[in-house]
Amino acid sequence: MLSRLSRRCYCNSVHRPWLFLGLGNPGDKYKGTRHNIGFEMIDVFAESVGIQMNLVNFKAIMGQGFVGDIPVILAKPQTYMNLSGESSGPLAAYYKLPLSRVLVVHDDTQLPCGVLRLQEKGGHGCHNGLKSVMAHFRGNKEFARLRIGIGKPPGQMDPKAFLLQKFSMPVRELMDGALAEGVEALKLVLSKDFGESWRVFNVEQKYKHLRQHTVMAP
Repeated sequence: MLSRLSRRCYCNSVHRPWLFLGLGNPGDKYKGTRHNIGFEMIDVFAESVGIQMNLVNFKAIMGQGFVGDIPVILAKPQTYMNLSGESSGPLAAYYKLPLSRVLVVHDDTQLPCGVLRLQEKGGHGCHNGLKSVMAHFRGNKEFARLRIGIGKPPGQMDPKAFLLQKFSMPVRELMDGALAEGVEALKLVLSKDFGESWRVFNVEQKYKHLRQHTVMAP
């Protein structure tokens, strides 16, 4: 269990902490799969801001630190995707965080590969990890998300098989670029409340996809 001093330090900071939760499945079997891009985003962000992911609490691999003077808690629930709420619910409760200071990072088949979208709140969109998180937030959906597009299954491919598939080399390069942009998106969340800056980011992501589509078109 995290020390009381750690919680007191975070909760007594001038700025209320942010909790960033990345969704995925634990174990080497799932590493690098589409469904685990939320885990990857947390790891890339942690490395970029110098936060070590060296704690194991609340059924999650965690890291704590500051980005500037803002306290940040990073977590990757190890409960498997469909039970993510078993970790995220108690974690947010322990730090006494309002859901307005929680952001969930997850894969999204409704967005093209590599396209990101910041969202202030919303439903679960049939994403089982989000369903579990919402259930353990007592049905409340008033938390932010960073949605990371992984595209739709091609043809008649089984959606479950698609989610557990690893990225091809060209798509892997695209996703690595998206993760770098995701770092900037999360920093934006820390520096700006939901509003115009988030909207501008989403518009830029939309046009990025359109430019990519134009370049790839014959």
